[in-house]
Amino acid sequence: MKRILILVLLVAVSFSCKEEFIDLQPISDMNAGVFYKSEQDMNQAVMSPYSSLRNVYNQLFIYMGEVRSDNTTFSWVPGDSKNMTSIDNFGDVMLSDNTFVLNFWNNVYNTILRCNIVLDKIDAVSFKDPKLKEQYKAEARFIRALMYFWLVRVYGDVPKVDKQLSVSEAYAVGRTSTQEVYDFIVEDLKFAEANLPVSYAAVDKGRVTVGGAKGLLAKVYMTMAGYPLKKGASHYALAEAKALEVISMPTYSLVPDYKALFDVKNENSAESLFEIQYKKGGTSTGSPWNNDFAPRFSNKEVVLIGDKSGFNAPTPSMSAAYETGDPRKTVSMSDNYVAVPGGNTVNEKYVKKYYDVSFAGSDNDNNWIELRLADVYLLYAEALVRQGKQSETALLYLNKIRQRARNSTGGSASILADYPPFTSSDAFLLAIEKERRVELAFENHRWFDLVRTERAKAVMSQEQKEQNGFNPASWSDNMLLFPIPLSVIQSNPDKIKQNPGY
Repeated sequence: MKRILILVLLVAVSFSCKEEFIDLQPISDMNAGVFYKSEQDMNQAVMSPYSSLRNVYNQLFIYMGEVRSDNTTFSWVPGDSKNMTSIDNFGDVMLSDNTFVLNFWNNVYNTILRCNIVLDKIDAVSFKDPKLKEQYKAEARFIRALMYFWLVRVYGDVPKVDKQLSVSEAYAVGRTSTQEVYDFIVEDLKFAEANLPVSYAAVDKGRVTVGGAKGLLAKVYMTMAGYPLKKGASHYALAEAKALEVISMPTYSLVPDYKALFDVKNENSAESLFEIQYKKGGTSTGSPWNNDFAPRFSNKEVVLIGDKSGFNAPTPSMSAAYETGDPRKTVSMSDNYVAVPGGNTVNEKYVKKYYDVSFAGSDNDNNWIELRLADVYLLYAEALVRQGKQSETALLYLNKIRQRARNSTGGSASILADYPPFTSSDAFLLAIEKERRVELAFENHRWFDLVRTERAKAVMSQEQKEQNGFNPASWSDNMLLFPIPLSVIQSNPDKIKQNPGY
């Protein structure tokens, strides 16, 4: 069977039933042909793409958004893994048969398939409440939009698949232009925004809300305004308006203590617009990051239970980006640990933001916060500055982030003073960029921020020169995208062509 079917294969999907939404427990081997009959069936069908998000976020996306940036690197690589080092080191040639690039593609398209199954089946099912049917559609379309937002930023032009396809239809699908993919994302998010609730009962907490759709739409508009589409002022204005709608919602507020924001007891907080839901307990629904990010050869000084993988280690420049005394650093990372036994200090950096005690192996309770209010504050401030307007308002929201940080556990009034008015928009934008880096560190925003603001060349050339001996003269904008997986091209070479430079 040709591998193009990884995009659109008609599968009998494993759905997720729920006593509580957060459980996301898979039930096995349902017969898809007879399943879609009732509201309850469709509710379980909607849980399927939510569940599938765990496969996308478990590890691979960190390589695309953090390791590719100046935030993190690999402190340990198993063997001579060019698949990993070529993502981190721009001097290594990233090959189109890179397994991480392929697995990311597969996992994202599998999630899109699950969304499309919901959307293809739901209209034939009778609902007592028509609004509930539209809500289920909106949830599927939000997740589909989120997945395409990932795809288009990672690969550029990608096949747009908006329904289940037959084998013959699959072979007719080629790469869709970046512009058209973004238009499709916006269309899905506008539908989601119009049909999602503001909140849910406790049993369904974690499902996407209207605030999540608005917040993601603001981020999409900001990305469209920058590279590669360069829509500019019109889309900065759209991002500003949508971000302000989120900020004005009484549902959301900054968590007063930055440390508490990442405590597993505070998941789906008032700051969170959308989280990927995880639950430990030996049910294959736990999160791996506490173990994945721990130094490979540490003992129990960093994590108490399970493996340590040495992935996603902070870079020296990331460590230096924090101002002296910034409590966000102590929450987010450490420069070393004290070895037990022996008591020696091991100077190895690691991410601390996702701490939990594993159930077994790499099985933790941490949700992944995909979008939160602090991100929206900073996008709002940036959108204003890029339009040359309301500098006082932009400064207000930039400083709200610093105020929360200095009032957090470990902070004090003597650190992180408010920024004074800036003398130029360039200086203002660099301050926002810096604040985004330290506030959102290890949350997978940095690489995409550098790309959309056209700062990747300057920042990454210097970073790569310092860390990997990279010659900045070797920089190519082809590095801004990842290769289309080789097996995808081989499956349909007439329709799927490779990105330049690979």
